[in-house]
Amino acid sequence: MEAFFEKVAEVNGAVNGVVWGKYGLILLIGTGILMTVTTKLFQVTHLKLWWKNTIGSLFTKNVMGHSKEKGSISPFQALCTALAATVGTGNIAGVAAAICIGGAGAVFWMWIAAFFGMMTNYSENVLGLYFRRRNVKGEWSGGAMYYLRDGLGSKKGCKTIGKVLAFLFCIFTMLASFGIGSMGQVNKIVANVSSAFNVESLSSVQVLGGISLYNVILGVIIMALVALITLGGLKRIANVAEKIVPFMIILFVAGSLIIIGVNYDQIIPAFKTIFVNAFKPEAFVGGTLGTAISVAITQGFKRGVFSNEAGLGSSVMVHSNSNVKEPVKQGMWGIFEVFADTMIVCTMTALVVLTSGVFDTKTGEIAEGLTDATLVAGAFNSVFHWGNIGGKFIAIAMFLFAFTTVLGWSHYGSKAWEYLFGAKTTIIFKIIHVITVIFGAVMTSTLAWDISDTFNGLMMIPNLIGVVVLFPLVMKITKNYVNRKVKNVDEKPVLSYDPEIQAEAEANLSDE
Repeated sequence: MEAFFEKVAEVNGAVNGVVWGKYGLILLIGTGILMTVTTKLFQVTHLKLWWKNTIGSLFTKNVMGHSKEKGSISPFQALCTALAATVGTGNIAGVAAAICIGGAGAVFWMWIAAFFGMMTNYSENVLGLYFRRRNVKGEWSGGAMYYLRDGLGSKKGCKTIGKVLAFLFCIFTMLASFGIGSMGQVNKIVANVSSAFNVESLSSVQVLGGISLYNVILGVIIMALVALITLGGLKRIANVAEKIVPFMIILFVAGSLIIIGVNYDQIIPAFKTIFVNAFKPEAFVGGTLGTAISVAITQGFKRGVFSNEAGLGSSVMVHSNSNVKEPVKQGMWGIFEVFADTMIVCTMTALVVLTSGVFDTKTGEIAEGLTDATLVAGAFNSVFHWGNIGGKFIAIAMFLFAFTTVLGWSHYGSKAWEYLFGAKTTIIFKIIHVITVIFGAVMTSTLAWDISDTFNGLMMIPNLIGVVVLFPLVMKITKNYVNRKVKNVDEKPVLSYDPEIQAEAEANLSDE
């Protein structure tokens, strides 16, 4: 077993170095910059518009009410399911890992990635809704594979390229659903739960060549819960997500604010450290100044993408199931998704780590008895120290965050499978995805995390190629919406590539 994992780590390291090299990062951030510039800084200039149409409309019937339309869910359910997949271990352990490896400055680069990522995610959702169609079950199907095949593929001489990239995207999505969407998440659940709620009689027993019996049991329990929900389809996943996600985010943010409030005198120094170390990392990062900055940037970008998934083309697969007719309207939910995930939740985690004293920003040393996986738990314990309450709180938060991520990614992977093998066979993928849960429980933390990074990068490349090529279409759809909704210009709405879907959507626009 050990030799097998060593070989996997070797192969993964080689691939990871390519997809997360300078060209991959240039493509990632470059796409965000391109979409920000070509939409005239939409996330800033139309802040009031997207805020009003997302969080500002949260309690309206059109947003919160369950959709009666077959195969579709409400905008709020789509957001919660997307956040279920994005708000995971990357927001807790991922942020801590980025700080441990790249220093506090990595947080700054995470913010930068999120700022531009807002428009990448927006563009993905706009294209996703524009190119979506119904499958044989009457459900909406959308995602990068469709705008690669039908959007990029419609360009002169690009038909074959579009099909190949769509195929590759689906393969990488399924692999990613096993990494970021299963093994990586479950690995962190088990690490935190076994630490906070240790059962010595089980954890001391070694099976399968040195694996804790407690870890195996936890993996089996999680696998059963995942099966119970994901095999019930998107509606069941969305129903669970809309109940858990808002609760878990509010609870985590509230707990974080208490930690930060207790250490209020460290708030300004923490922000100063983030900004200073972004351009002048501490010595522990290693190498020359240029190398150290590169490490901080890479960690910030990688963990940012792992957290908010902007650029992966993943969340568009659930946003495309929304009953919303306007591509731009669902695109604005994509902006809010990245904002909530990184600017709020990840920032809370970073401040908890940097203000509580569990991490020395000058030496890179972690408080005794902690690792990057349990660093946030240690920070909470520094305030809520009675009976390890802080650690238990984080273990529960990690469980909810990571568990819902597994649910969301099951849907993403099943949509990729559907594209390749048809909607009637998706049950096969769901069963395979459930089985991979147990591997996350027994793998080493580092390997599970590295595999997730690699699959993210592989998935990102074809998706971003599609977004870059189709940016004029995103500009056209955005301009059309702004003209109609902001400038009150009488224009025909641009809603779908398909004339029949366009006509149907136009007829139902009054319902929104």
